[in-house]
Amino acid sequence: MQHKIKLLVSPKNIEEAKIVISAKVDFIDCKNPEEGSLGANFPWIIREMKNLIARNNDSQLLSATIGDFPNLPGSASLAALGAASSGADIIKVGLKGPKNVDQGVKLMRNVVRAVKNYDKNIKVVAAGYADYTRMNTALDFLSIPIIGAESGADIVMLDTFIKDEKGLFDFLNVSQLTKFRDSAYNLNLKIALAGNLKQNVLNKVREINPDIIGVRSMVCEGYDREHGSIKLDLIDKLKSELYK
Repeated sequence: MQHKIKLLVSPKNIEEAKIVISAKVDFIDCKNPEEGSLGANFPWIIREMKNLIARNNDSQLLSATIGDFPNLPGSASLAALGAASSGADIIKVGLKGPKNVDQGVKLMRNVVRAVKNYDKNIKVVAAGYADYTRMNTALDFLSIPIIGAESGADIVMLDTFIKDEKGLFDFLNVSQLTKFRDSAYNLNLKIALAGNLKQNVLNKVREINPDIIGVRSMVCEGYDREHGSIKLDLIDKLKSELYK
């Protein structure tokens, strides 16, 4: 059954957040691209973005990344609690360090416990990497829904770890991503897709029909996630293409 794909856009600072909020996207995703694919921003930036949303558009939700995490469950749980107490409605964890499903479950279970003990309504995202073959990890894309379900997470996500000219569909095809979606849905999880998505893959995205897509590069000037700034007209262009 087709549903409307929700849009998540990742500002790195308050000026960008103002633009993203004004574009009326579903999720404002506070991240720090200088620290990696799912690089964490500072607690005060998360808090200020939350306050901006509260003043402008209460229907929008704030997500926050806590990093491409090593296999350190204690550190991850503390970082997640920091994001939760700073105002994040959704917390994303990059499973960079765990080498197998058991390690991934242990890390995410502690994150989920820290977050849900603070506020059971906050959603937790277990994020894996479509380009796992370029990383020293055994966590392939179909292990992420298992980790999400066994740890009590709410959403599972695929991104790309190495940010270069390659994107999500350079590593996984529509059939594989549909399998990822179906696996997650069978485990009662929602899914998000990200990873250097470009305009020319939106037809494939619509075919898969994930719950959420996440972007930054596509809506930055010069398609530059680190040095370019988010532009309102590029968000509007993306929305018109995604929802046509």
